[in-house]
Amino acid sequence: MAVGLFGVTAVRAAPDDGWVIGIWPVGLATGAALLARGRQVLGVLAAVLVLAFVTILSGRPVEVAAGYAAGIAAETALVWWILTRGRTGPLSLRTDHDLRVYLGASGAGGVLAAVAGALTAAVADWGDPGVVALALGSAHLASQLCVIPLFALLPDHGPSAGPGERALQWASILVVTPLVFLPHDFPSLVFLAVPILAWSAFRMAPFEALLQMVAVLAFAIGMTTLGWGPFADVPTEYGMSVDARGILLAAFAATCAVIVVPLMLRAGVHLETARSAAAERDRMRNVVDGTQGVAIIGTDDLGRITLFNPGAERLLGYAREEVLGLPTLMFHSDEAIARKADELGVDAEFKKVAHAIMDRDLVATEMGFLRKDGEERSHAMTLSRIADERGHVVGYVSTSEDVTERLRTQNALEQAVERLREVDAVKDAFVSSVSHELRTPITSILGYLEMLEDGSYGDLSQSQRDAVRRVSSNSDRLLGLIDDLLTLSRVQDTGLGGSERAFDLRTAVEGGYSVVAPVLKSRRLQMTLDLPEEPVPFHGDRDLMERVVVNLVGNAVKFTPDDGTVAVGLEVLGDFAELSVADTGIGIPVSEQPRLFTRFFRSELAQKNAIQGSGLGLSIARGIVEKHGGSVAVTSAVGEGTTFRVRLPVVT
Repeated sequence: MAVGLFGVTAVRAAPDDGWVIGIWPVGLATGAALLARGRQVLGVLAAVLVLAFVTILSGRPVEVAAGYAAGIAAETALVWWILTRGRTGPLSLRTDHDLRVYLGASGAGGVLAAVAGALTAAVADWGDPGVVALALGSAHLASQLCVIPLFALLPDHGPSAGPGERALQWASILVVTPLVFLPHDFPSLVFLAVPILAWSAFRMAPFEALLQMVAVLAFAIGMTTLGWGPFADVPTEYGMSVDARGILLAAFAATCAVIVVPLMLRAGVHLETARSAAAERDRMRNVVDGTQGVAIIGTDDLGRITLFNPGAERLLGYAREEVLGLPTLMFHSDEAIARKADELGVDAEFKKVAHAIMDRDLVATEMGFLRKDGEERSHAMTLSRIADERGHVVGYVSTSEDVTERLRTQNALEQAVERLREVDAVKDAFVSSVSHELRTPITSILGYLEMLEDGSYGDLSQSQRDAVRRVSSNSDRLLGLIDDLLTLSRVQDTGLGGSERAFDLRTAVEGGYSVVAPVLKSRRLQMTLDLPEEPVPFHGDRDLMERVVVNLVGNAVKFTPDDGTVAVGLEVLGDFAELSVADTGIGIPVSEQPRLFTRFFRSELAQKNAIQGSGLGLSIARGIVEKHGGSVAVTSAVGEGTTFRVRLPVVT
């Protein structure tokens, strides 16, 4: 109905002696197609064809009405297809891409209208085809540009102008537009309305800005039709065709549209960007202000403080207002700068030190910071540049954390560890020395005990013999402990010394196994030894490796009850040989396994079952294995048994 009403009005308002039909509402016809869904589009196009023919026929010949109507219908279809790509749904006019599609579709429609007009004029012998093409093309371009946005999804931002400013804008439109269209001799004066429309596009809500543009065009078209304004008298004043009035009016309308619509979209993008930036700024401000334990200091490109968060206030003692605009050099003493410059290998200048820290790629570094009270504190800090989208440095930001107490604690711990190492070394030397001194008298005691048992000093009663045996047994245990301590001292030396040589690892395993095997005479145990048929070449201390086997197999026998099994095996796995000692003994609790190789450690189960031992055997075994470049692993479960696996590098 609107298309028909405005179509009749346009044709009737066109000059009777003209060749075109005014600004026919082809943009409104395109809007109707945009509102249609599915097959309705075909119905809309058919209705547009009929309405165009009927309305144009009221003022133009049949053949002209038919040609113009066909062009209008084809233009409507073309513009609709470019805007929607044949898909139904709301049209979006919010992005730069949407703007390009809208301008391209409107331009294509204007070109098609110009071609249809020229062909119609040529075929029907209706005026100058060039003038008709220019008049119809410009009129339809203006119609599409001005009306299509009214049917699109526009940016959803509200007005940034207040009520007073909006009222002033409307008053300006309603007052200025009639005034600039009253004079007859100054056509360019009408463009004074354009700045008001640009103001509206930036400050008003999008749809309201479009309504103001429509209001200006309504004044322009209405007053020109009534004979008012500079466009109305152009044919007589300048000796031009009567259709020139419509061409100038269409040019004015198109100018308004191509200014208002892009500015409206750009204002929406700017507002959205500003809102996003403000939201991001608020989020960052909350994060920065909420970080109480970290000093965050931001500066401009000259190093003047622009950001000083509450964490910086707490750690450095300054209020934010005291430091804003001042250089960050105030937080560092000359001595702190010199120390850091010496560490980084640069000149003792603050700028060079700062650039060297920034080149560390956000790696935290220790730096001295001066508090307001004059105390210097150690901070772990990072310093980085802030660059804009062009890569230009616009500022700097540092984050730092007070680590003074942590460093003091660390230094104290390091000193304590060093003292403990010294004490441990003295203790080891003492134990080694005492062990050497004790071994000779203990050996002598054992010799005399053996002579007593043999009757070399006369016959002994049964009770005397029992006492001698107990003394001899305890002396053996003491001598074993001394041997363990001496072996442990030897293992802790820097190397194995001249005892290293190449040998067949099978012989060491077999030798260690043979040392423990005699225990089977007094125990009900099943012991097995599985050795490879081929030699296993190994380079190291044979006696120490045999000691490893003795300690592991001895422990397995000691902690396995009667009727249990102990399996000893050796196999080659690539570049490594693996010695395994598995038993079905009492096992080791999982909680105790991490301490298993600690010197003098004894399991609670061993103590509970009164199983004797020094707690040095496993410590010695692991020390020997590691000296030979190997490793020891253990798996165990209480009541199920234990398996030790020793991996050693073989000679290839």
